[in-house]
Amino acid sequence: MKDGIKLFEEKTVRTVWDEETEEWYFSIVDVVGVLTDSPNPNNYWKVLKNRLKKEGSQLVTNCNQLKMPSADGKYYKTDVADTQVLFRLIQSIPSPKAEPFKLWIAQVAKERLDQMQDPELSIQQAMMDYKRLGYSENWINQRLKSIEIRKDLTDEWKSRGLEEGVQFATLTDIIYKTWADKSAKEYKQFKGLKKENLRDNMTNTELVLNMLAELSTTRISETTNPDTMKEHEQVAKQGGEIARNARLELEAKTGEKVISPLNAKKGILKNPETDEK
Repeated sequence: MKDGIKLFEEKTVRTVWDEETEEWYFSIVDVVGVLTDSPNPNNYWKVLKNRLKKEGSQLVTNCNQLKMPSADGKYYKTDVADTQVLFRLIQSIPSPKAEPFKLWIAQVAKERLDQMQDPELSIQQAMMDYKRLGYSENWINQRLKSIEIRKDLTDEWKSRGLEEGVQFATLTDIIYKTWADKSAKEYKQFKGLKKENLRDNMTNTELVLNMLAELSTTRISETTNPDTMKEHEQVAKQGGEIARNARLELEAKTGEKVISPLNAKKGILKNPETDEK
């Protein structure tokens, strides 16, 4: 499962992509909010759900619950529907936005299927998204490469039986702590971030060193074949140490700190081609 955010007329719709079923799942409350402009979409959905149940509709039965991020940054179980159920559910909500919203859902689904058949489309979409946010070509190229390297690492972890969630987070934290002297939480706090993606707020130099740490961890894992979690933690530390040594040498040569408080809003987008001091 992979969660994300989609925008319809500048309104947020939380989504989850299920790789096994190859289906998008949409937050029903978010959809209700878009279609009704209700100040309390949760209550609107609660009333509608009860009405549909009384009418004997199977729509509510066909809805699922998945964990999605909330406004407080935590994940809570949320009523979701796939595209087929959502199309039928929209018919129960009188709204002038119903038809354009259906077209939007169909487009979202089509784009994802197209990207699965041609991964290059995913890269192109990511480039357009970052350009729209104001990132430079130089930074975007680094960021896309970092995504590839990160995927290689997570694929390596998966192939050795590690699970997404706590285990991935633990190893990632070790890598950060080793090369940057900060855990992911401390790193985000240093940059003044809350829910934002840490890598999207790294300077070019930070991205490169983080890539070095993750690439090194992948290669060491491939050659040493760690089995237990403790062994994986040791590999993550070794990968991080390679990037740490590079960071310390660069800082010694330049007299400048690599770990920067700059983020996308303060600094990186203002002077995107270089790492500001």
